[in-house]
Amino acid sequence: MVSFLLRRLLAGITLVLLVASATFVMLNFTGADIARNIVGETATPEQAWAKATELGLDEPLALRYIEWLGATLTGDLGKSWFTTVPVGTTLQTALPVTLSIILGALIISALVSVVLGSLAAVRAGWFDKTVQFSAVLADAVPGFLVALALALVIAVNFGWLPATGYVPYQRSVVEWLRSITLPSIALAFGAIAATTLQLRGSMFDVLQRDYVRTLRSRGLTENSIVFKHALRNAAPPALTVLSLQFIGLVGGAVIVEKVFGLRGIGSLATAAAVQGDAPVVLGVVIVMVLLVVAVNLVADLAYGWLNPKVRAE
Repeated sequence: MVSFLLRRLLAGITLVLLVASATFVMLNFTGADIARNIVGETATPEQAWAKATELGLDEPLALRYIEWLGATLTGDLGKSWFTTVPVGTTLQTALPVTLSIILGALIISALVSVVLGSLAAVRAGWFDKTVQFSAVLADAVPGFLVALALALVIAVNFGWLPATGYVPYQRSVVEWLRSITLPSIALAFGAIAATTLQLRGSMFDVLQRDYVRTLRSRGLTENSIVFKHALRNAAPPALTVLSLQFIGLVGGAVIVEKVFGLRGIGSLATAAAVQGDAPVVLGVVIVMVLLVVAVNLVADLAYGWLNPKVRAE
């Protein structure tokens, strides 16, 4: 297990380095005049050149890459070119917002998928067909439509939950939960569909195995067979799908944050990309790739816990 963790960590670090390096290179071939964007159109060429020199944009690309890599490896992500605020400070403010709604979406997806997928596999007929049709339909509906519908109906019309804004959990756990509920539900909509279908298929296959028939012959209840025995064997494929959904949730968070007025990583990355704020973009890329690596590692560990054969290998 230790060697497995070390191999995955090494692969994860390599992936972060490759993605961040590729992003650094691509940001330097956008053709945008960053110094001119910072000083404004009314500035003189001398002022624009002075700003470019200050930012080190007049240096060769290879030298700038070495300097950036050295600073990044020490934990220094630099400062925003437009606000001069340290990138680490900006990420500390935006990251909890995005992580809150993504983790909320993952939890909602897992719980709903387990219930619907298991029941669909057990109860054939109209219920199974309804779940499959609903899952396909939910997967086809754009996330921003779900977010708008929830905001209008639940927040605006009924006033049950806030329509915009984010409350840190340090201030109030209850208000924090209220502020992330609707964004998390909107974000989880598509993930529920994919995970439910995967779990339904896996559960259906598991319930046809010999050991399940043996358990039934011993008089165990259907709920005990499904949720205590069959679910453990059916969960790994669905867990893989759910971990892959994390990447999609990161992308979907950009739209959801816009609808609910949240200042998270998605909004930060969009604004920085439009401005050409390279230090912020690179900081966001590094953090998000690290999160993807961490989620995949946790999924692998959970897979090994659910499947002893994986641990033996």
